[in-house]
Amino acid sequence: MNKTEGAVKQKIGILSLGCPRNLVDSEALVGRLNFKNYSIVEDLACAQVVLVNTCAFIEEAKRESIDAILDLIELKKQGKLKKIIVYGCLAQRYKNLAKDLPEVDAFVGTPELDHKTKRFALTPRHYAYLKISEGCINQCSYCVIPKIKGALKSLNETSIIRQVKRFNRDKISELNIIGQDITGFGMDACGRSQLTGLLRKIASNAPDIGWIRLLYLNPQRVTDELLEFIATSGRVCKYIDLPIQHINNRILKLMRRAATKQEIVALIKKIRKAIPGVYLRTSLIVGFPSETEKEFNELLEFVKEVKFERLGAFIYSREEGTPAYNFKGQISQQLKQKRFDRIMSAQAQVASDINAGFLGKVIPVLIEEKSDSGYLGRSQGDAPEVDGVVYVNTKKPLKLGKFVRVKITDTLEYDLVGEPI
Repeated sequence: MNKTEGAVKQKIGILSLGCPRNLVDSEALVGRLNFKNYSIVEDLACAQVVLVNTCAFIEEAKRESIDAILDLIELKKQGKLKKIIVYGCLAQRYKNLAKDLPEVDAFVGTPELDHKTKRFALTPRHYAYLKISEGCINQCSYCVIPKIKGALKSLNETSIIRQVKRFNRDKISELNIIGQDITGFGMDACGRSQLTGLLRKIASNAPDIGWIRLLYLNPQRVTDELLEFIATSGRVCKYIDLPIQHINNRILKLMRRAATKQEIVALIKKIRKAIPGVYLRTSLIVGFPSETEKEFNELLEFVKEVKFERLGAFIYSREEGTPAYNFKGQISQQLKQKRFDRIMSAQAQVASDINAGFLGKVIPVLIEEKSDSGYLGRSQGDAPEVDGVVYVNTKKPLKLGKFVRVKITDTLEYDLVGEPI
């Protein structure tokens, strides 16, 4: 036995920040370490080495990453931690971090993902994320992702299906398909989206998975074929995650978004006609450089009129290295916050009205965790971590990670309340 074989391997903890795409990278990274027989600990207080997978998409994410690293540095100074290794977007974007944070033992950029090694689950056992592409094919003027992650790179279909088969063997209840823009899948190879064909193969190899959810569909590449597949599949969630970012044509052009207002309106009508009962989710950016009050009001009225079932808004973050960083007409933080508050106030009323329509209906709910009055779950219209919940009131024991039919007895602004039947 050599020294390496005889040495006691250190306990490793993982802190994964940012989006689910980062989480998948973290699961793959820890999976490789676990395969090499490192001891993986969930409680960072028990770790000797902590890996931090960072996010650097917007200012808020960068602050969260830096704050987390500083907290770990303090633990290291106290002798409670031996090593800190920083991975991911922050390390990839800022090459001089070693000079600013000398207490960190290593900085490593964004890791490659190939689905070869079995992941180490960092989500609850009943659901998982499956990343099908790296980088991004879009060149939005406000977004730094292409500089961090590079151009679109579709992952190998064989490796994707290999991972799907693992999830199917584990009988997870929900599989969330993710990427910076999953409609771009295959475009780097043949110039057109291959998403629907991939989804058919995923579904055929996952007979024991309850829900398949699609996250981030670019409006430019939502095809009739894709809508038909979602509408007719028995297991793909009737949930369309369609970030439009804005609705004013001048702002959309400045953002370098390919779809116009007219095309977005037509697509929304097509989606709702093709998929009755669809949950339509979008995300918006408020306070983009030079956005006038009139242009913002156009967006606000659009939100009130279209009535998205789910909506998230972001305050524009001025990111160095993006074209929009140098745009004229940068808007004050105070005004951006005011516009954000107005959008979210309008959506709160929309969401409340939509939820009221569920009163008395029976819907399938995925049970997530125990609560004081029973359980918390999610409907088909609720993606993990970003959407609402269903409060399931019952004294009867329910199995976590299983589906239950729930009759809705009350509705809240963003959440539903019900009882199992």
